[in-house]
Amino acid sequence: MNLKLNDKTALVSGSTAGIGYAIAKSLANEGAAVYVNGRNQAKVDEVVKKLITETGNDKIKGIAADFSDVKQIDALISSLPEVDILVNNVGIFEPKPFNEIPDADWLRFFEVNVLSGIRLSRAYFDKMLSKNWGRIIFISSESAYQIPEEMIHYGTTKTAQIAVARGLAELTKNAGVTVNTVLPGPTLSEGVGDFVEALAKGQGLTNAEVEKDFFINVRGTSLLKRFITTDEIANLVAYVASPLSAATNGATLRADGGVIKTAF
Repeated sequence: MNLKLNDKTALVSGSTAGIGYAIAKSLANEGAAVYVNGRNQAKVDEVVKKLITETGNDKIKGIAADFSDVKQIDALISSLPEVDILVNNVGIFEPKPFNEIPDADWLRFFEVNVLSGIRLSRAYFDKMLSKNWGRIIFISSESAYQIPEEMIHYGTTKTAQIAVARGLAELTKNAGVTVNTVLPGPTLSEGVGDFVEALAKGQGLTNAEVEKDFFINVRGTSLLKRFITTDEIANLVAYVASPLSAATNGATLRADGGVIKTAF
């Protein structure tokens, strides 16, 4: 399917690895001009070269910015004043007992996971409206619906992303701009893969055995019963980013493997 992205420019925050990388690659494969983002310029440059080689698309560039630093965000926006597609993917997480999460951690998580998308959307939204075309996509998590007891601060920020996206969508009436949220479920990104491998080694198990146990005892509601691949998330995002998805707006779209036990 041709997603008609050849003349579009996309920025994917937090895209040097994991889901963000897969999204950048998917958009590049569809012919979009893609801006890759990460905190380290050397890493960003390395990923840009890798993506050009893998996709054959030479319209890939990189911008380094740490989304906990407002000055770096402002510099990014100054160097890239306009985009057609904004994918708010950057995010941080860490397990921590609720009574051990200080105010500083709550603020840090909100700064990176929520305000990053707000700041970028604020910079690009009105310009999209003036062109009468644009896509803003927030990458949230199934943790937005099922707040994990071991990282309540993370889950709270993921819920906040859904609220921001829906509110922005309300401002797009009669416009060719859409704002949506994608909710990945347990996904086999680099970090998760390393965690599974370390856990398997420590317990004398295979990776497959650890994965099976995870979907019995930790995410027992999963219908997929395996980790989702980053490409499977990226496939949905690429469609939502395309002109073909014009009727999808203000939606929370689940690519969670059926983990969330509701039809709505």
